[in-house]
Parts: sequence; C-alpha cells; structure tokens
Amino acid sequence: MLEKAVSSPEIPGQIPLKLIEEARERIKGTVLRTPLVRLNVDEAPADIFLKLENLQPTGSFKVRGASNAIALAGPDAKKRGVYTCSAGNMAQALAWQARQNHIPCTVIVPDNAPETKLEAIRRFGAKIIQVSFDEVWKVVVTHRYPPLDGSVFIHPFADIRMMAGNGTAGLEVLEDLPDVESVVIPFGGGGLSVGIASSIRAKSPQTRVYAVEPETAAPLSASFAAGSARGIKRIPSFVDGIGGKSVLPEMWERARNLLLPLVVSLSEIAAAIKLLVERNRIVAEGAGAASVAAAMTGKAGSGRIVCIVSGGNIDSSKLAKVLAGGIP
Repeated sequence: MLEKAVSSPEIPGQIPLKLIEEARERIKGTVLRTPLVRLNVDEAPADIFLKLENLQPTGSFKVRGASNAIALAGPDAKKRGVYTCSAGNMAQALAWQARQNHIPCTVIVPDNAPETKLEAIRRFGAKIIQVSFDEVWKVVVTHRYPPLDGSVFIHPFADIRMMAGNGTAGLEVLEDLPDVESVVIPFGGGGLSVGIASSIRAKSPQTRVYAVEPETAAPLSASFAAGSARGIKRIPSFVDGIGGKSVLPEMWERARNLLLPLVVSLSEIAAAIKLLVERNRIVAEGAGAASVAAAMTGKAGSGRIVCIVSGGNIDSSKLAKVLAGGIP
C-alpha cells in the first residue's frame, strides 16, 4: 500500500488532484480497478509493467472519464441526451454509460471506424452518425455539431470531467508500484495522458511521464519541436485510436508542462501487439500497444516502467494479419 504522499506544487495545466480523487469515489463500482502485471519478456530493455485498461467493460480506459462526465452532467443530460465524436472507444464508453442511466446517446464517428467498435456502439444502443475524419475533427476543434445543438456535448478528451476520470488510473498505478520511474501513455488528444500525468506528478513528481504517438500522426512531437500547438499532415493507419491532425491549443497548454513526447513506427506497434498476445495473452489495439512499443525499443529509457495499455478493440482481421507478421 502506498503511503500518503505530500502533494507537490501544482504544475500549470495540471488537473487538480482533488478533482481526480473525487472522480475516483464517484465512479467506484462502475469501472474496473484494472490490474498491473509484468510483461513476460526477460530480455526487455527495462522492467516493464502493463496497466490493463483493455479489460474495462467497453475494452478501453474511456469508461473512466465518460462515467465521471455523465455523473457530473446531472439531470440535464437525461433530459436532453448526450453526444460525442470518436474513432470508437469514447463512443462505446459514452453509449455504455448512457444506457446504464437511460440517457439518449448519439455518436459521430469517422467513416473508416473499425467494424468491431461500430458493432459495440450499436450493442450499447447509441445512434451512429458516420462522417469523414475531417468532419469529425471539426467537431473536436469547435466542440459542437450543429444538428445536435439540443443535446449535451461531452468532448472526447478536452473536458476536465473526462481528464479527472482518466486520472484515476494514475492513482492505481502508484498504489501498485510506488517506485515507478516512468509511465508511458498513448497520446491521441491528450485526455488520458494529461489526466494520468496530473495524478502521477502530484504524488510522485520525480516520475517521468511519456506520451507516445505513431509516426504517421505525431502532432504532439511536432508541437514540442516548434514550441507551440501545431497541426500535421495525418496519414491514416491501422492505429486509429491515437494520432490526430493537431494538438488543440487548450490541450497544448496542459501537455507541454506535464508530458515528454515519443514517436514509434507502425512496425514497432505491430510487433508490440504480437508480443503482448504471445507473451502475456493480452489483446491490444494499435493505440494500446504503442506504449509497449516505446518501452520495448528503449525509447522510454530503463528502470521500472508502466505502460498504459489503453484499449483492446482491434478488428479480428487486423489482429490476424499482425499475428502473421504483417502490418494491416
């Protein structure tokens, strides 16, 4: 058990620890306290542990933030309904939580969203609106989709309720591995990495927190190189849960003080997916395996490293190709 630590001074952009601790009490019993297990690779460049968020009820970490956001939205959400935009994991999480609370839910998804994720969204009873990735990204940037202005919008990552809920995973990491030296987190929009970094840095300021992106879409790395929020030319890939067109300015103001950027290749991510299945019998989607790719290539350094396996929602056909040694 981790002894109560004295919180460090708040970092600019950090989600207050109080909000994360309140979120933990709020979502207790709704989300899984996921296990932390060792990666079964003796020849790894570090002592690597896996935080298995792929075991959450909808297959990803998003249930933490969505559960907190729905709870804080209150009666207004039940009256007007809720909506979000997502490649799939946030859509599933919000749909699942909305169904639990008898709230109408609509999700806006890109037209190339994996069928595995679309099937789950339908199973949870949400209405699906499919549009181009550019249209989805416009909703991300503007925080609204005009045809649904009558409903309550819950942003997939740039929402303090989401980030506070996501940060609860960081509290669990420190309880299970108090002397963790580095935490590696997939970076899509920043909601997971900023949330976890906020709780980790508050209680263990010496711990390094890395945010990892695929080489085909790494706006955070580009933003760090430029010193300000930047957009990039995004190349679509099988890694659909992370890798946006840009870092939103409001997220950059948080991320630049909390995170260290890393970039991995598609082949490194595919190798990590295969490794997780073969060594630990764990199924991770591309985004979920990106953190393991960074650790296994040595990019996250040595010592005791926790990799956040953020989700496991990968199409079976893509998984089969990866296991056969290919890249989808």
